[in-house]
Amino acid sequence: MPDIHPTAVVADEVELHDSVVIGPHCVIDAGAVIGAGCVLESAVRVGGTVRLGQRNRVGHGAAIGGWPQDTKFTEEKSRPLTIGDDNTFREGVTVNRGTYHEQGTVIGSANYFMVNAHVGHDCVVGDHNIFANGACLGGHVVLEDRVFLSSFVAVHQFCRVGSYVMAGGLTAITTDVPPYVMVNGQRAQIVGLNTVGLRRGGFDAEQRLAIKRAYQVLYRSALPRAGALGKLREEHAGPEVDAILAFIEAGTRALVGHV
Repeated sequence: MPDIHPTAVVADEVELHDSVVIGPHCVIDAGAVIGAGCVLESAVRVGGTVRLGQRNRVGHGAAIGGWPQDTKFTEEKSRPLTIGDDNTFREGVTVNRGTYHEQGTVIGSANYFMVNAHVGHDCVVGDHNIFANGACLGGHVVLEDRVFLSSFVAVHQFCRVGSYVMAGGLTAITTDVPPYVMVNGQRAQIVGLNTVGLRRGGFDAEQRLAIKRAYQVLYRSALPRAGALGKLREEHAGPEVDAILAFIEAGTRALVGHV
């Protein structure tokens, strides 16, 4: 049987694994599904469209699957919030349900959301990302894997952030940020490669050099964007560069600049 504190309010139509722990003053709406090993500490609100995987831990006062911050939203537009395994949501984190695509809002596995982080409606967040205190995503943002958002980073709606990006504190991201770079500033600009993150991720010196060379062609050569992409495509520098090309070619928004 799930361990449910007597002050918690759990709707009858909630699906709970027997190993779930629900702390004092939590509220779980009808329709929610909470998987094995999940712990809801206290005063946690879980909306009815939430599908929570295994071994997720949700801290005090977090609101998971609440109404989106969209003035056009009505209950009929509710879409799921699907969360993978082994995520940590610290105190005061808010994650909104989806409103648009049938998949709704999606969060992968092994992410760490620090105090007061926010994920807006219809976002897609990958795996192994870290949100420092107050980092927030507007609606429809795509965040790939192993991204580090420092405190109070704000990502504008519909932007994409590639894997292994590191954003400095207070950075405002209003354009797409391709993989492997560090960005900083009131209007984010690339300030270098995320060398520490790449090393920790197991990228060897040859791979890091290929990434560096690709960004030199993209940002430091006199070639126009199409010409730079064509040159990199012809060079076949490896899967890391292919990931950069695929990210850029899939985009519909402007690409972040370079200092």
